[in-house]
Amino acid sequence: MADEKNKGGKTGDSAQVVIKKYANRRLYNTRTSAYVTLEDLATMVREGTEFVVYDAKTNDDLTRQILTQIIFEEESRGEALLPVQFLRQLIGFYGGQMQGVLPSYLEMSLANFGRQQEQFASQMGRAFGTGAGATLMEDAARANMAMFERAMQMFPAFTYPRAEPTPAASDDKAEPAPPPEAPDALNEMRRQMDEMRRQIEKLAGGKGK
Repeated sequence: MADEKNKGGKTGDSAQVVIKKYANRRLYNTRTSAYVTLEDLATMVREGTEFVVYDAKTNDDLTRQILTQIIFEEESRGEALLPVQFLRQLIGFYGGQMQGVLPSYLEMSLANFGRQQEQFASQMGRAFGTGAGATLMEDAARANMAMFERAMQMFPAFTYPRAEPTPAASDDKAEPAPPPEAPDALNEMRRQMDEMRRQIEKLAGGKGK
């Protein structure tokens, strides 16, 4: 019989906890031989415990679905982490041009933010009140934006050419051809990037007071 950690076509990882989901929606921790709740799994995430969730009958990987349910539960408790506008934009990306690049960007961005958060905490411990922490957070935000811009350049759909200057026409009455309009997705992305820059400047200004 195959090892439980190898189910779903996954390579075995002794550090991963296997959670089984049964038809009655109950979740079973195969390591502790006990039923667990979404709150228990949320605690495991915060503690850095890796786990995968499989359907007990079909053996389908349900990890993404369960993690999404945990986010839903956390958001419904009143202490929301995800802004409404962000959720709307995220939904709008499904089926669009951004769907191919957004997951990788979000993963890299959050990983980078996590590293910067650790550095920020260490910096604040050594230099509380000097403004060094604010500078570090500002640098982290700028680094995320730079990484995003580099990611966008890898996709032709988002490197829309800007209008070239029109040479002087011999006929004064001739009207220059209007520049091509950028795709809606690109315009929206530029608007969001401008908004992010404004928020960074606001954060830097507020920390400096």
